[in-house]
Parts: sequence; C-alpha cells; structure tokens
Amino acid sequence: MATTTGAVETVDLRKSYGGVPVLDGLTMRVARGSVYALLGPNGAGKTTTVRILATLTAPDGGAARVDGHDVVRDRRRVRRTISLAGQHAALDDQQTGTENLHMMARLAGLAPAAARRRAADLLERFDLVTAGGRQVVTYSGGMRRRLDLAASLVGEPSVIFLDEPTTGLDPRSRQGLWEVVAELAGAGVTVLLTTQYLEEADRLADRIAVLHGGRLAAEGSASELKRRFGAHRLELTLHDAQSFAATAHRLGDRVTHRDETRLELAVATDGAAPEVRRLLDEVDPDRRGIARFTVREATLDDVFLTLTGDPVTARREVANV
Repeated sequence: MATTTGAVETVDLRKSYGGVPVLDGLTMRVARGSVYALLGPNGAGKTTTVRILATLTAPDGGAARVDGHDVVRDRRRVRRTISLAGQHAALDDQQTGTENLHMMARLAGLAPAAARRRAADLLERFDLVTAGGRQVVTYSGGMRRRLDLAASLVGEPSVIFLDEPTTGLDPRSRQGLWEVVAELAGAGVTVLLTTQYLEEADRLADRIAVLHGGRLAAEGSASELKRRFGAHRLELTLHDAQSFAATAHRLGDRVTHRDETRLELAVATDGAAPEVRRLLDEVDPDRRGIARFTVREATLDDVFLTLTGDPVTARREVANV
C-alpha cells in the first residue's frame, strides 16, 4: 500500500549534453509501493531520468531523492536501496542462469549457502528452474529478460528501476514480465519503469508521467489522463481512394489516424451528437464518400498524440502496441 512519503522525488531536475537540454526542470513524485511509468518519445529524457536516480549520471541542477536519500550526496545509501534493470540484460552469456544469480548474490554480500538459496528461490519465482543449468547464451529473449530481472532482485531492493523492460519481446514474454511487475508492486516494491508501449503503461502503472522535451507534460492515472487530454475519436471508412483523398484534404492537420490501404481516417471530437453530425456534414457534404463511421472513447494513444504534439513521432512510437 502506498504511503504519503514519496519513494522517489525530483525537484527542478536538469541535465544537458553538449549544450542541448535533455531534462529541463523535471519535478515528480513516486508513491511507495506503486508502479510509476515514464512515457514519452525517444529523446524525451526517460533514460536520463533513470540514470540520475540510479546515481549513474550526475544532474546539472535540481534535486532528486530515492527512499529519502539524495542521489548526489548519499550515493552509497541510494545504491543499497535500489536495483536497475536496463534496456540490455547485464548477464554473463557463458555462465548458466544459476551461476549468474549465485554470482550476483555473492557480490551482494550473501554467504555461499544463502546465495545458493537465493538463486534457487529466484529461479523458481521467475519460472526458470528447468533452464537454470543451461548457459544464458542459449536463452530466448524473454528468458534473458526474466533472468535479468531476477538478478536485479537478488538484494531485495525497495525501489527498482526498469528501463524499457519489454522492448523486443514477443507478446507472451511481455505478458509474463507484466505479471512479474504486478507481483513486485503487490509485495510493496516501488517500481519506476520507462516504456514506449502505451498499452504497457495503461496496463501496469498506478500513475503515468508523460515526458516531452525534457519536461513533464502531464501526470496522473491512465483514466485521469484520458479524461483530461484525450478526446473521443470519429473513425471514418471511405468508399474509394477518391473519397479518401477528398476527406483527408478537408480534415487537413486534424487527422489523428490515416490508413490509405484500408481507406480509414480519424479525427478528434467531443463525442456529442451535434458535433459528430457537423463533422460528417463537413467531410461528406454529398453523403456519398463515407461507407461507415464509428465514435469511440479516448485511449492513451490519443493522450500521447495530444501531449507530444508530434503526430509523426507518436505514430512511430505506438506502432508496436
């Protein structure tokens, strides 16, 4: 259960590389025992934020605290509190899964017998018992990510950072990792994850921070963000290519989705009947171009499009969801 004390807090956090701001005054707070997602396009500052919180990168300005410890002044205390699973698994391919976990446990200070028990417990928890005796080089992508996450939990951290943990995984492996994240939060671990998968943030996170240009564009639960920034969407299917082109021209930059192959277009609307009728009359005045239409509620995709203000980038980011 989350308490009123933040497990992770940043105030006016700033970082630049080569004079280019990557974080430009980021302020956020992550409640204890919650799952908090940093969502944003490439270059929004997600990974830089995680690196600063994990004490791997020093901020240029502002402040950040993890479990009450300043990430600059109290680096050692922060590192004893956290664990980090990055975008690339930090594993020894030539060792077995068991050997990797045993090595991590010994590095964490556990005695040999305790390290063996911890490795065995984690292999069971992450459904890797049968693969524990195999070299990691033989593991699938999903198995490697599960083992990497298991290794990050050897020291039983109170805060864990997951930097795009499911990138490149097949749907089954992604689902498995989602279950693990939910289990961690249920056990009281604070999870801060970065992701480009909108479905992932919608599914897992208690709170979502949308980063854009190094700033916090919005923060809230998925339902709050949809209500505040999303709109209903009028989805149109046209009769033919000529009708598609004419309708796309009339809508101009209001188009939020375009699929020329399927002859589909979409435009934001408030969902009210008068507004829908007005749009239909506007884009199909002779009532011959539209084959069918649908009005649906906002998704996190729509929120993302609204907040980032970059439809091209946003469509690329959501293409794999």
